[in-house]
Amino acid sequence: MSISQDLYPSQEDLLYEEEVLRNPFSLKLWWRYLVARSEYPFKKRVLIYERALKALPGSYKIWYAYLRERLEVVRNLPITHPKYQTLNNTFERALVTMHKMPRIWIMYLQTLTDQKLLTRTRRTFDRALCALPVTQHDRIWDPYLVFVSQKGVPIETSLRVYRRYLLYDPQHIEDFIEFLINSNLWQEAAERLAGVLNDDKFFSIKGKTKHRLWLELCDLLTRHATEVSGLNVDAIIRGGIRKFTDEVGRLWTSLADYYIRRNLPEKARDIFEEGMTTVVTVRDFSVIFDAYSQFEESMLALKMENLDISDEEENVEGEPTDEQDEDVRLDINISLSKFEKKILNGFWLHDDNDVDLRLARLEHLMDRRPELANSVLLRQNPHNVEQWHRRVKLFEGNPTRQILTYTEAVRTVDPMKAVGKPHTLWVAFAKLYESHNDIANARVIFDKAVQVNYKTVDNLASVWCEWAEMELRHKNFKGALELMRRATAVPSVEVKRRVAADGNEPVQMKLHKSLRIWAFYVDLEESLGTLESTREVYERILDLRIATPQIIINYSLLLEENKYFEDAFKVYERGVKIFKYPHVKDIWVTYLSKFVKRYGKTKLERARELFEHAIEQTPAESVKPLYLQYAKLEEDYGLAKRAMKVYDQAAKSVLDHEKLSMYEVYIARAAEIFGVPKTREIYEQAIESGLPDKDVKTMCMKYAELEKSLGEIDRARSIYTFASQFADPRSDPDFWNKWHEFEVQHGNEDTFREMLRIKRSVSASYSQTHFILPEYLMQKDQKLSLEETVDTLKRAGVPEDEMAALERQLAPSSNNSTTKDGNRKVGFVSAGVESQPDGVRKVTANNSEDIELPEESDNSEEDDERVEIAQKDVPAAVFGGLARKREEMDREEAEEDGVAVKDNKEGDGPLGALERIKRQRKG
Repeated sequence: MSISQDLYPSQEDLLYEEEVLRNPFSLKLWWRYLVARSEYPFKKRVLIYERALKALPGSYKIWYAYLRERLEVVRNLPITHPKYQTLNNTFERALVTMHKMPRIWIMYLQTLTDQKLLTRTRRTFDRALCALPVTQHDRIWDPYLVFVSQKGVPIETSLRVYRRYLLYDPQHIEDFIEFLINSNLWQEAAERLAGVLNDDKFFSIKGKTKHRLWLELCDLLTRHATEVSGLNVDAIIRGGIRKFTDEVGRLWTSLADYYIRRNLPEKARDIFEEGMTTVVTVRDFSVIFDAYSQFEESMLALKMENLDISDEEENVEGEPTDEQDEDVRLDINISLSKFEKKILNGFWLHDDNDVDLRLARLEHLMDRRPELANSVLLRQNPHNVEQWHRRVKLFEGNPTRQILTYTEAVRTVDPMKAVGKPHTLWVAFAKLYESHNDIANARVIFDKAVQVNYKTVDNLASVWCEWAEMELRHKNFKGALELMRRATAVPSVEVKRRVAADGNEPVQMKLHKSLRIWAFYVDLEESLGTLESTREVYERILDLRIATPQIIINYSLLLEENKYFEDAFKVYERGVKIFKYPHVKDIWVTYLSKFVKRYGKTKLERARELFEHAIEQTPAESVKPLYLQYAKLEEDYGLAKRAMKVYDQAAKSVLDHEKLSMYEVYIARAAEIFGVPKTREIYEQAIESGLPDKDVKTMCMKYAELEKSLGEIDRARSIYTFASQFADPRSDPDFWNKWHEFEVQHGNEDTFREMLRIKRSVSASYSQTHFILPEYLMQKDQKLSLEETVDTLKRAGVPEDEMAALERQLAPSSNNSTTKDGNRKVGFVSAGVESQPDGVRKVTANNSEDIELPEESDNSEEDDERVEIAQKDVPAAVFGGLARKREEMDREEAEEDGVAVKDNKEGDGPLGALERIKRQRKG
């Protein structure tokens, strides 16, 4: 065949042609030739490829590039195009030398798969597996499985390929099972899945658990019950129920569904019943019950539909003939169905119209739901007392079922493991008989109940009390008392010896110390017995040391009602010796009240001794009522002076937060008895007694009101001045408003200015400068130098103006030193006054009470004010150790301070704290 002139090498190709002619076996030269002519038409490049492969038939690089170009050529062509055949031939030629190259095989196999050539593709896959080593088979099996999973591939072919693949890699059996399920091959899928579950060494590569695989097998067996055979489905699912307890309900419904699909409804019903009586969770029970009820409803609906169809067929049939029926037993050609219809017609077991039976069965199932649900909860914990009571309520109106349920409950519940109160089952059981007027059996139940070894004595005591109450309800008073005597009897020595030998002491041995039994017994004796028998019971309670404060009080009240007053007081005495605070509080209060009411002033000394004894034993938090009662006794029957002494002692003994109220009572009683002037001493004592600051301020305000009412204006003003140190103007405006009103009514211009000055001073003492100090600077025993304090404040971010104010407090000057502002007093911290460069004061404090005063008033009384202000300095406690440092530096720093003040005055403006400290060091 002649070659077209266009395919011959051109003039530009001569250089490459000469190279490949000189060295035709050089892969580098051929490859450079192909790369340089990459823009040539494919036909011309084919010639170059063919010439290169003829010279180098084993070159994988050239073969791969050649096949890739051929694949690109046929990519958009139909699979029936002749070029596909040329491509396949090229692949076959390549595989002659490239049969060990998996990439060439994969390209070829993908091409054949796209061409839908089933037989040729399958054989080529087999050839590839034969040609390549086993280590590279996994690269071939992936496209092979994709190929056999395509539509149109025969199922038998796919099965054979998958089985061969499992011989190569058994771990991918899940893919095979999935393929079988998709192919509707249920039998083999179930067998393979069962084999996987039976293999203990199996590990799912898809991350499926044994539980999930088991559920898949159950679904497969139940949904395709008629297609799968040879497997014991019942045993498989029951094995799953025993092994996997979290999906029991689903597995039971799956087993029932299997029998339903096998057309065995009665067997399915048995499975449902068995499942509901064995599950232990409400969720599983709900799943089974819903499936069961749905099954019954569907069966009923199907039966009713079949009856309607049969009735229509009977109506369509003609009327029966009058001919005499022949004996069907003699007809040997009759069919089985016709024979059954003739022979069993009218027999009730063969009656198709059993709709009423099915409807009754469905109603019975619905009625049993509460009982079945309760059974599930009892299977979770058979010792749950509350569930047993609920179960009895379900059978309300059916005494027989209730008695059977109680009998089962008291036999099942272990008192040591019970959740709840097990004795309530016995009590309710006995009350059931009592409600039906069967007292004899109720007594039998109680007699058995008191012999049970309960967990606590209180349970046993409750049974005895219920038994006695039943006897009381039926007017058997002697029987009730006898029961209480039996219950409170002390076990004999022989019984104690046997119990000690056994090592397990029952609660019956501790019953005679049960307070509940004794309380009930003593109530019965008070109601039905005599005084002597009741006193004996109370004495036994006291001897057993199980009495409570209430029993002591009840015993005493009983004796008082019967005029045994001294015996009652003796019981009170025993009570206060037995108990400690806080339990003895009620006994003391009752005892003292009764004693004072009984004797009054006839036995005043004895009453005083009782009060003193009670107060000694009473803690501070509870002593206030006793003091008040004691003082009331002295006021009514004793001396007023002793009453004041009691009040004074009470005010000192109570807690801090109660002192204010105690002093108020003290002052009120003193004013009523001795007059108002007598209260001054009490007020002063209260203020100096260590009350909290808030209470001191309150007391001072009341004291000032008293002095004001008495006309002692100067004394009232002094009290206000003293109390001002406890009132911050920013947080306690009430105090300052009251003082302001006082000065407006009773003061003058000087006293008003003094009040404002003190207010500014107190405000400065509560200012922020002192609160931002580190905690260790606030300690009283800490002594720091001026330089250390200023450095600390500077690190804390305090402005220089505030540091200057603090420095003036720390670095005192002599009384004769001159300052820039002549009107400033030594030791006084100005509130809101800033120095200006021009020497003019600027008042910045925002005081609503401030008034404008003429300047000459300051100058005219400058000397007097200087003396007064120096005496009312800010308390040193505000500054802690810093104020004491000021006193130590008073004499040493006088001259340096004068120089610093003079330099400050001669300067152009106010100096910062750091500059002032430097000048002091230079001085």
